[in-house]
Formats: sequence, structure tokens, C-alpha cells
Amino acid sequence: MILAGNQPYFLPYLGYWQLIAAADLFLLGDDYCYIRRGWVNRNRILVDGAPRYFRVEVRKNPVSRLICDKVRVMDPKLDRNRLRTLEMTYHRAPCFDAGYALAERIFACQDPGLLPFLEHSIREVCQYLEITTPVGRMSELEGNAAFRREERIYDACRRLGADTYINAVGGQAIYRFPEFARRGIRLRFLRSGLPPYPQFGRPFVPSLSILDAIMFNPPERLQEMLRDYTWIDG
Repeated sequence: MILAGNQPYFLPYLGYWQLIAAADLFLLGDDYCYIRRGWVNRNRILVDGAPRYFRVEVRKNPVSRLICDKVRVMDPKLDRNRLRTLEMTYHRAPCFDAGYALAERIFACQDPGLLPFLEHSIREVCQYLEITTPVGRMSELEGNAAFRREERIYDACRRLGADTYINAVGGQAIYRFPEFARRGIRLRFLRSGLPPYPQFGRPFVPSLSILDAIMFNPPERLQEMLRDYTWIDG
């Protein structure tokens, strides 16, 4: 069984969805620390040919630093403004109607918790991209949070019967092939091809939110893009 996992991010770039699609089970790191100015509640979209942040506001909570304890700022006006920003930015994109309808479904989530909102958005995008990989939460593994860093992954693999763990290429800074091999786990890193696509005839800007790719590419092209990656093996 192939296991993958990552923190729940807000409409992340293509590589995140490639990782989900390549796994048999994907776990959201919901009980990991929330990092301010990270990617949990913001991403980037294309505005006038340049990347600009697109975010969800989060209430300050000095008691807990965990993602699962964070609460969104619930304001219908903010959601309307977000949708209006997408409309103004992408209304001339070839797949705008489908992408905008997806965004409407995402922001229709009425749960104030940041985690339920992010999980809702991830499931909506998975459905749009025809990704059928089950998505769970790390917090569902009782006692797993007591371990540190890679020890959490070893524990999850052991409990779930995973013989392979896959991670994005950036995970090479954290995880080591020999350490996983010693525990009978195959470690692989996914290097996304980040295939370029037309963006209003301007120079291609990579690694934007998946919404950007959805606005510019029909479903059949998105399926090809999901398969555009290579593996790094030990």
C-alpha cells in the first residue's frame, strides 16, 4: 500500500494533487503546527500577469498552534470579494465557467473551522480532477502526535500496513532513504514536471494555485498534467 501525506493547504499547486493521485491513501497533517505566512491559508493566483496572494483570513488563537484548532474569519462579504477577484482575473480564461463554479462550491462551506473548510476544498478539487484516492486525517491515528517528525510517518505506515511512502521532492530535506529502508518502507519523492500552459499569452508563471491550472485547461488536459512527473528513488 502506498501512503502519502501533507498538511492541508489552501488550493495548492499541481504537485500536491499529483501526490494524492499517486497514493492509495492520503493523510492530512491536521494536528501539525500552523505556520503563519505559510501555505495553509493562502496561495497565489495570476493577476495582470504576476503572482498575487489569495487567502483565507484566520482568527488569532494564542492558546493552540495546531491547524485543527484554527478558526476562519466568517464574513459573506469576504467570500464575495474572493469570488469577485477570481471573476475579474480569469473571466477571459477558456475554462472560467467550470473553475468559477468550483470556487463557488468551495466557498459555500459554512463550517467556521479552518480544517473542515480546507478538507472540503481538497475533496471538491479531487472530485473535479477525478482523483479517487481516500483522504483521511493524521489525528485519526490515536497517539501518533506523540511522535516527532519522521517518527510519525513510520508509525502511520506500520499501523496502516503501508510498504511505500511517497512525498513531494522538497521532502528530501527531511526524510532519508536508509532510515525508511531500515523499517521496511520504500521511500520515493515525486518531482512534478510543472507542465506549462497558456496564460493569456504572457510568459508562463509556474507553481500557482490549482485554480489557475483549472481556469486555463480542460479536464482532459488536466489529466495529462497530473501524470507529468518523475520519481526519485534511493
